[in-house]
Amino acid sequence: MLEVGAKNPLLQNLIIGAIPHTEPWNLNTATVMILCNLLAVAICRLTVSNPGVGKPDLFRSFSLTELIATFSFGHLLGVGSVLGLTSLGVI
Repeated sequence: MLEVGAKNPLLQNLIIGAIPHTEPWNLNTATVMILCNLLAVAICRLTVSNPGVGKPDLFRSFSLTELIATFSFGHLLGVGSVLGLTSLGVI
């Protein structure tokens, strides 16, 4: 039976094997994250609109809620893109 704090090499190897290899932060990673955040801003601006206001404007000011939601979504897209492109060997 495993004790809390006991060293188990098999368990440690399983945990280490489950962690994906990621590239260190560099210009390629930053570029992918910036592009994903810009894509998230475009998606937010073109899909979220107030009823009765008319055509959504890409350059109107953000509310704090929109800012947090949009860039959180952009970071989720970015993390997935960086991990996917790293596993494919593109970056």
